[in-house]
Amino acid sequence: MYRFLLTRQWVLLTLIGLVLIPVMIELGFWQLHRHERRVAHNAKIGRALDAAPVPAERLTAPGRDVPDDAVYRRVTARGTYDPEHEVVVRRRTNADDEVGFHVLTPFVLGDGKVLLVNRGWVPADGPQTAFPEVPAPARGEVTVTGRLMADETSAASGIKDVRGLPDRQIMLISSGQQAHALGKQVLGGYVEQTSPRPDGDSPQLLGEPDHSGIGAHMAYAVQWWLFAAGVPAGWIVLVRREVKDRRAAAAKTESEPAEEAAPATA
Repeated sequence: MYRFLLTRQWVLLTLIGLVLIPVMIELGFWQLHRHERRVAHNAKIGRALDAAPVPAERLTAPGRDVPDDAVYRRVTARGTYDPEHEVVVRRRTNADDEVGFHVLTPFVLGDGKVLLVNRGWVPADGPQTAFPEVPAPARGEVTVTGRLMADETSAASGIKDVRGLPDRQIMLISSGQQAHALGKQVLGGYVEQTSPRPDGDSPQLLGEPDHSGIGAHMAYAVQWWLFAAGVPAGWIVLVRREVKDRRAAAAKTESEPAEEAAPATA
């Protein structure tokens, strides 16, 4: 009765099922690992934001990448803003998904080194090629507090570093590029300013990074594993249905000769 499993159709169906099961199991673990990485990343951000602020120069230096465990750490620095060499970062959105610019201002420390400070978001009050209206930073010596961030790259952000932009506009925040433009020693990475708040709330300070959402990766993992379990279950259902249909067809075939052989009644 089960010889049909050796037919070409059923052999192919079985082989497909045998391939799908490990693939779906692996996809489930892939989503599980993404969930675990997201949870670990959220925990890292939370620890960094909860830590007491430290001087920026403890965690970064000119020509150095910001260490992974220092990203999002709150840092402080004392110095003066240099608005003359301020640039804006194109096509950045605020909390309401409005497209504008981030304002990147050099912050000159007491020893002459420069820390790049992202002072926040301003709207595009004209064409993208025009330099926006940017409120002036505080004058004189001030203390800035913010979140330390790593230099932006196209690989990490997906943003292409376009060349030939209008004057004082950039696509990505790079301490190396700004060091070359300024001709000064620039600390690696940059700071997202959180304090002091600007007069008139402009530029708009950037909000904390999301470190509470975990996405649907765990649900996707369970879904893939259910699919994997459904393959053999579905195979069994199909086999039982085929056996039932074949038995019914065989019973019908056996009954037809018996009816033909029965003598006719007067």
